[in-house]
Amino acid sequence: MYRAKCTLLGRPLPNDELEHQRLGKPTALAVFASDALSSTAYASEEIIRALVLGGIGLAAFNFVLPITLALVAVLVILMFSYRQTIKAYPSAGGAYVVTKDNLGLLPAQFAGVALLTDYILTVSVSVSAGVAALYSAAPALHPYRVPIALFFIAIITWGNLRGVKESGKIFAAPTYFFLFSIAFMIIVGVARALTGDLHAVANETMPTVTKQAGIFLILHAFASGGAAMTGVEAISNGVPAFRPPEWKNARSTLMVMGSCLAFMFIGISWLAHIIKPIPTEDKTVLSAISTAVFGTSPLGHAIFLIIQGATMLILVLAANTAFADFPRLASFHADDAFMPKQLTKRGHRLVFSNGIIALALCAAFLVVIFSADVTHLIPLYAIGVFTSFTLSQTGMAVHHIKEKEEGWRAGLVINALGALSTGVVTIVIGVMKFMHGAWVIILLVPIMVYALMRLNKQYEHEHDELTRESREALARPVLRRHVAVVLVGDLDSSVATGIQYARSLRADGLRAVHVAIDPARADTLREQWLDLNLTKVPLDIVHCPDRRIDRALIDVVLRETAQGDTEVSVILPRLHRHRWWHQLIHDHTANAIARSLEGIEHVNVTFVPHRIAEL
Repeated sequence: MYRAKCTLLGRPLPNDELEHQRLGKPTALAVFASDALSSTAYASEEIIRALVLGGIGLAAFNFVLPITLALVAVLVILMFSYRQTIKAYPSAGGAYVVTKDNLGLLPAQFAGVALLTDYILTVSVSVSAGVAALYSAAPALHPYRVPIALFFIAIITWGNLRGVKESGKIFAAPTYFFLFSIAFMIIVGVARALTGDLHAVANETMPTVTKQAGIFLILHAFASGGAAMTGVEAISNGVPAFRPPEWKNARSTLMVMGSCLAFMFIGISWLAHIIKPIPTEDKTVLSAISTAVFGTSPLGHAIFLIIQGATMLILVLAANTAFADFPRLASFHADDAFMPKQLTKRGHRLVFSNGIIALALCAAFLVVIFSADVTHLIPLYAIGVFTSFTLSQTGMAVHHIKEKEEGWRAGLVINALGALSTGVVTIVIGVMKFMHGAWVIILLVPIMVYALMRLNKQYEHEHDELTRESREALARPVLRRHVAVVLVGDLDSSVATGIQYARSLRADGLRAVHVAIDPARADTLREQWLDLNLTKVPLDIVHCPDRRIDRALIDVVLRETAQGDTEVSVILPRLHRHRWWHQLIHDHTANAIARSLEGIEHVNVTFVPHRIAEL
């Protein structure tokens, strides 16, 4: 298995290579910005879909650009807000650490859990949207969208398990390919529109106006477009991944990412306003815009396929942002004893492997449950990230008030404005999307926070008890007697190894115990014992007609410890086998016995392995 891991992931990296896994700004942009940039592929479409389904027909396209500009205004506020966060917290942690330091542990759990759930949804949504781009170009693939999505998740998981630097190299090219492809489409589309050569897509079945757009419909569309903001916080969560000076490189990368996102989002929405594409189940808005801009000539179709390929790649690889940040954020929770400690461990390639695998499994589960359908997944999306935005910016405002560092008043204004704007957006998304699926996240986050608090309570209880009892245990007097008990099934070399080990303990008493389920077998064992003249180690036959071996052995050790002055060591011979499948052809009685004895005071269980030669 280790050789297979090395073949699949590469050679193991020693700890001192962690410094060399840092990212330069171009690679970091690809790793941390792919989620935010990719959202432009479906954010405008979700605005249009919400308006069209609201029943206002082609009039929906009159509202696309104003709603987009409102969301870009929120984006600008977030960009400058997170510049403050990166400078104040260069050690990373984003919303979780900022909220913990300034608002307390409980709000931090809400911020962290909201962001963790959003990262899971990021993988599910972006991969599903990538598959949608694929079947928009090849409709015959539509029935196979779920297995294709699962395949993409597996590929991204593999890339991230290979290491941060490796994943950056793998995923950098598709990010820039998408960026330049969409920029080219926007420039050509704007040029054609200005010359009067770009026209609306004919749609005879869509009436111009069926009813007037109300404020709730516009807010619903605004909430749907809020998906474009996801991923903005990713850079603040991954500052240590940058090369020195980390915080300066992270801040400049954040501004580049935000500028590219704003340009593409406005450009696509403006072209949608001109072209008026109607999204369908097998045709995305972006693919319709691309077809309208480049036409249906052989060259135009080739460019269309290139853009669809670039879109598919960036949407699939947008999940990489979540894979970069989810394991790191989960490790912060685990360091504070709010998640399993396994999430703090760096794996084969110095990444948080357990977090990567956990994210992949959760995202794959959602893809299967929702059949890789972006429309069904989107309502669950965005509310988590905006909740963390609000808590993070509120925490930063408190930070400025407490620390009063140089320029704190300007920082306070920026972060207070960020908290206010994102708080309003959070409420809008929660209300508008509640009946469409947001209720799941609104209900799930408090439940998960309760589970994390309960886990933390368990960790704290264990720590307190171990710390307290360590002193007590060292102060206790050593018990007067020590008895070794060797469990005997058959008289073979594994039992002989166990007896030899028990002799080395030089205990006050040594005995072998056979729990007899079959009386005839017990008699045979007694005769073999006498034939080998093992009289120095007495053999006790304990009859067990109800076949409860563990219960019978518990009675034996309880009799030894009844007087309170005896320590008992139970020796369990166990065969060590070379192949994993060898474990399947034997029972594991020794493990079950050990579990039943481990709670008894002054009883210790020792496995003595006997190695079977490899066939």
